[in-house]
Order: sequence, then structure tokens, then C-alpha cells
Amino acid sequence: MIYTILQHPDKRLKEKGETVTKFDDELKEIVKNMFETHYAQKNCAALAATQLGIPLRITVIDFSDDKDSPLCLINPEVIESKGNETSQEGCMSVLGVYAKVSRPNWVKVRYQDVDGNTHEVEADGFMAKCMQHEIDHLNGKLYLDHLSTLKRKMLELKLRKVKK
Repeated sequence: MIYTILQHPDKRLKEKGETVTKFDDELKEIVKNMFETHYAQKNCAALAATQLGIPLRITVIDFSDDKDSPLCLINPEVIESKGNETSQEGCMSVLGVYAKVSRPNWVKVRYQDVDGNTHEVEADGFMAKCMQHEIDHLNGKLYLDHLSTLKRKMLELKLRKVKK
């Protein structure tokens, strides 16, 4: 099942995802549908459940060329970060506009898998940026929230033009 991706300024994008506590078949079905939705998009690196109107702390990531490296993070949290990198970001919930965002260029993330097992993973470069972007979604933040007020207002004006 392919979910609809919420678009800014939908208020649900500002809601925080709830901690997943039940690791059951229903959760596995949500994750399966999230990957199906993710793979149905053009140029999509990852999706958060909150972008789909599902108020849970789940994200799916796969930016491999062949879409054969799926990673699902449940209840993810950045537990360590280093460095800084500024690079262009876009978002499936803010289609058509991009901006430079500064983030740590290395992170250690703790998360659970679909069976509830806890893992830690270290990531740098694009994967680190991707994880942080998705965790932001789960915390009710968009990449636009990392921008200055002026830059954000300029992008929102551009976004209105793109949507027309």
C-alpha cells in the first residue's frame, strides 16, 4: 500500500512521533508499506512515518542505486555527533525547494529494528545527513527549521510559486 506524503505546511508535519512499544505484525506491515511508498517516489532517499501521517518514531532509508539496501530505524536517537558540514537538502514534504543546511558530518545513532532489538550504527557523509534529517521529522522538525527566518521566508515564497 502506498501512503500519501504530507506536504508543508500540513500541521501534522510538526507533530512528534510516539515511541514504538509494540513490535508486532501490524508494525511490520507499516514498515513494508513505508518502503513501498519510498520506492514508488522519484529521488527519495528516506521517509519518516510522520511524513505519512503515522505518528510513530519509524523511518526507512535506502538511497542505493538498485534500492537493495533497506534500513529501518525505529525509535532512533542521535547519541553522539562530531564535525560540521553544510550541504544542500531537499525533502519529499517540501517538493521543489532546496537549501543549504549545516549538520554534524558524523553521528552515532541508537535504534531498534522491527523485532525490537537495539542497535547502534555510526554514519558519516550523506548517510549521517539522511539519518539526522529523518530524526528531525520524527521530532516534528523540517529542514526549513534549521534556516534563518529570512531564508525560510524566501523559500516559503518560492514554494508557493512552485505549487501553482
